[in-house]
Amino acid sequence: MAKSVELVFDFVSPNAYLVWWPLRDLCARHGAELVVTPVFLAGMHRITGNAPPMIRDKDVRGKNEYAQLEMDRFIAKHGLTAYRLHPQFPFNSITLQRMLFAACEDGRGVDFAEGLLRPIWEEGIDITDPQALGQAIAAAGFDPQALFERAQAEEVKQGLAANTDAVVERGAFGIPTMWVPAGAGREAMFFGKERLDQVEEALAA
Repeated sequence: MAKSVELVFDFVSPNAYLVWWPLRDLCARHGAELVVTPVFLAGMHRITGNAPPMIRDKDVRGKNEYAQLEMDRFIAKHGLTAYRLHPQFPFNSITLQRMLFAACEDGRGVDFAEGLLRPIWEEGIDITDPQALGQAIAAAGFDPQALFERAQAEEVKQGLAANTDAVVERGAFGIPTMWVPAGAGREAMFFGKERLDQVEEALAA
């Protein structure tokens, strides 16, 4: 059985950035393929009744402060010190996600995700500026105009929506959700960047 890790992904999630490079390194160590499944996180939240932690836990004394402490520890452990909370967070990621879906159709989803994560989460590019976004997409090796046009296609819009519905049906409720094949048509689900050790154990099993 070929080794792989499927990652549910939306650019708007800080955890999608934070988990990316540690997960890439983990996959490389085990000869596993990283498979990106683009979804619309806001749609997942609507379906599941979930919400971003800073909203969901805002009335729980100390919980968001502790979550920030854990994030700081994760950043330090993995050397992700270039991370900056995007100034437009939470931004509308729907067009980016549709572009990612189109790139995945071409077998280049990992390249597109990796090419845009640093501009978004380290450089804080203006998501609403077509020129800035286009330059970042071009620098990642893609034709921004072609991808933007494909993102307007009904089949791409419906494909992203179908992905979102499908991962929820499989049990996902947030990002990062990861699946590792477990044999006999089964899969093991892991949620949260703190579960990378468990993902590695599953790949090694």
